[in-house]
Amino acid sequence: MKIDTEYIKLDSFLKAVNAVTSGGEAKIIIGEGLVEVNGEVELRRGRKLRPGDRVRVGGETFPVE
Repeated sequence: MKIDTEYIKLDSFLKAVNAVTSGGEAKIIIGEGLVEVNGEVELRRGRKLRPGDRVRVGGETFPVE
């Protein structure tokens, strides 16, 4: 997904790519350790994603551009 700002927060990114339907769902799956950023489990839903980062959730990988 292409972003127009310096960064996007992880929970917002998950909603934008339709990996989750709500912020609450994003909070749950992040808290359960089901989301990886650049190959490492990420537990912070406010993690700032920048172009070049890769988010993996549910067997699918989403690049940040």
